[in-house]
Amino acid sequence: MTGIVVEGLNKSFGSFRAVADVSFEAEEGKITAILGPSGSGKSTVLRMIAGLERPDTGRISLAGEEQTNAPVQERRVGFVFQHYALFRHMTVRQNVAFGLRVRKVGKDETVKRVDELLRLVQLAPWADRYPDQLSGGQRQRVALARALAPRPTVLLLDEPFGALDARVRQDLRRWLDDLHSELGVTSLLVTHDQEEALELANEVVVMHQGRVEQVGTPDDVYNRPATRFVAGFVGAANVLEGRMDGGRVRVADGWTSGDGGDDLAEGVRVHAYVRPHQISIAGEQTRLGSTSAVIERITNLGWASKLRLRLTDGQDLTADVSNDELPVPPVGEGDRVHLDLRNAKVFEVEDRPGHYAGVGANGAAPESADGGSAEPAIVA
Repeated sequence: MTGIVVEGLNKSFGSFRAVADVSFEAEEGKITAILGPSGSGKSTVLRMIAGLERPDTGRISLAGEEQTNAPVQERRVGFVFQHYALFRHMTVRQNVAFGLRVRKVGKDETVKRVDELLRLVQLAPWADRYPDQLSGGQRQRVALARALAPRPTVLLLDEPFGALDARVRQDLRRWLDDLHSELGVTSLLVTHDQEEALELANEVVVMHQGRVEQVGTPDDVYNRPATRFVAGFVGAANVLEGRMDGGRVRVADGWTSGDGGDDLAEGVRVHAYVRPHQISIAGEQTRLGSTSAVIERITNLGWASKLRLRLTDGQDLTADVSNDELPVPPVGEGDRVHLDLRNAKVFEVEDRPGHYAGVGANGAAPESADGGSAEPAIVA
């Protein structure tokens, strides 16, 4: 059964079109993430699902019930905001109980439910404290308990960890994953954090400029990006200029058989995208690679090394290589090595906006603000 169905949502603010024909489904009992950069329309979609914004056109269904025009209080959604939105004059217990009081739930049932949730979010010892006596991570757990108290049909989380530092975010992600496994409530998470989406979500909806670019599993959006934007936004990659030459991609003094070039015409300008961790290094030319580069810098990271490389035509790229896989005898700065770029993904430079010229293991393709392709670089 599907927990959330969104069909053809459109929303404009004056002349600005914030959401354009957005459709997706979120499976019941799973976590679905809406991933995208700032201004992509993801929070507007979430607010329309919650009933805080009314769509211009489109349809919203929650747990099999039409809810497009239903008021907020009838939707049975729990909403967790980035900045907690706790009542500062209320204790932790009173904050968690707020939604139950509004719904006029009986006193005994309210106490039982609040106690249950405080144990669940590990805040029972802090029940009588006020929000300003808690850490940021504790406040967000209070906000989550408050949202869960009325037993919502769906849980909506709008950048819930965005105001917290990196270590606390990481801890709360693990905690939320464990909590969701126990509760199984249908959850929709809005985030711009790729790691957060890939770690927590069962399915990811990638948005850009108000539109859905791709819907798929974390593995799909990372390893099989459907559009240039998805390839460039999810993950990091070196972006190399080249051209089609004899059915292969010519890059500097060598070639790669990267995915996406098979149907491109001879001489077409392309960008080849390859992730730093998928580049293999050889001290001499082998079947592993036929593109040479000079090592400009090596940074030892302990178990691996980060190599800054320069191709013969002056293009720079970065490789992350396990120290066990570095050439023997050892290579150093100034040495020439050969690269295996077979994991590159290929896009035609003059390709129509948004089109991904190949589906393969990994890739990245940045776009400039006007929709054109960006200059070759490493993108993250």
